[in-house]
Amino acid sequence: MIDRRIKFRHVQCFVEIAREKSLKLAAEKLFLTQPAISKTLKELEEIIGATLMERSRSGVALTKEGQVFLHFAQMSLASLQQGLDGVERAGRREKERLTVGALPSVAAWLMPKVATEFAALAPDAILRIMDGPHGYLVDRLRLGELDLVLGRLGRPETMQGISFTQLYNEQVLFVVRPGHPLLDKPELRRIAEWQVIYPPEGSAIRPLVERYLIANGIGEIANRLETVSGAFGRVYTRQSDAVWIISSGVVANEIAEGRLVKLPFDTEITQGPVGLMTRPDAVATPVQDVFRIAVRNVVGMK
Repeated sequence: MIDRRIKFRHVQCFVEIAREKSLKLAAEKLFLTQPAISKTLKELEEIIGATLMERSRSGVALTKEGQVFLHFAQMSLASLQQGLDGVERAGRREKERLTVGALPSVAAWLMPKVATEFAALAPDAILRIMDGPHGYLVDRLRLGELDLVLGRLGRPETMQGISFTQLYNEQVLFVVRPGHPLLDKPELRRIAEWQVIYPPEGSAIRPLVERYLIANGIGEIANRLETVSGAFGRVYTRQSDAVWIISSGVVANEIAEGRLVKLPFDTEITQGPVGLMTRPDAVATPVQDVFRIAVRNVVGMK
């Protein structure tokens, strides 16, 4: 049980002092006197039974105990603010909004099912979906323009400051139109005889594809067109003899409906995790939690 002697003013004062690194500045921000805010901090330390901050002429510094308490104090204040915002929105009957980024590997196959499930679970929420390449969407997530991103795990250097929760694994496929001449004699070394739609530099699957081709004795493919555009790839591949190298999720519907054909190459080593990406410092809102439930419900149906 939480000690009932801890009041909101204790937590608020502590967080503000930690933010300003000064009793004087924190007092001014909260419209309190310095003796009053110092007394409040002392009361909190006595209740907890630990020194949370060390005072010096240069200001205040958190102790190890203070660092631990600050993390949860900030989360508590953020959650309380979200609750107040939620009450205000409910009073105005304003719909909650959620902006989600979807990489090509999930935009066409997974997102429509998730959107349907989410609409059933949160009919009053407005879902905004933005698709695009990995780097673009992750940058939008870091900037706070996106609440979540759903897609394949990127390279380590692109995932700095991003939290990733894996949902399932997905592999890369080689697909062609029905009746393609390569289907008569499907050998991997022959793909260079036709134009190849290839993942561009910076895409999540590019390193996997390069390693796979090298492992199978295939060097650089000269006649190639680089894109991760699912809309372009679907149309161009059906209207040409191009061989498309792409994540399975992008073409799952087309393969199931017979509009594209998967070449019988063993690409198991190209498997990679697909999941939810978030900012680790962001506190999940109720509508985000509902979206996570919708995603897990859909993935569980696979």
